[in-house]
Amino acid sequence: MDNKWYGLYAVLLGIVSFFTGEIVTFMMLGFILIALININTTLKTHFNKTDMKKENDE
Repeated sequence: MDNKWYGLYAVLLGIVSFFTGEIVTFMMLGFILIALININTTLKTHFNKTDMKKENDE
């Protein structure tokens, strides 16, 4: 997911939380989701690096 999608997600999250009145809940869920996406991206990067290294060693 690109940075522009994070921005769009944040705006949509803010609009929904404003109308529902649960701003803190939506913000915390948004932060958790962004953190999980970042962890997933990091793990994919490391996996691809180790996979490429294994292919080069063989």
